[in-house]
Amino acid sequence: MRDMTFAEDASQLRTGNAPRAMATWRNLAIGALRLAGATNIAAVLRYNARNADRPLALLGLT
Repeated sequence: MRDMTFAEDASQLRTGNAPRAMATWRNLAIGALRLAGATNIAAVLRYNARNADRPLALLGLT
């Protein structure tokens, strides 16, 4: 899922801990969305991308 949704194969991060760190952030995002009840991660990411307040509300930061 991460490869299709986040285009991991196209990532230019190749050295050090950067690839692992980004995979961790992506896994955390997917987990947070699933805990919020999302079933279609790609659709929810597109929906949240339209308004910067939505991801913050999902995390309880607003």
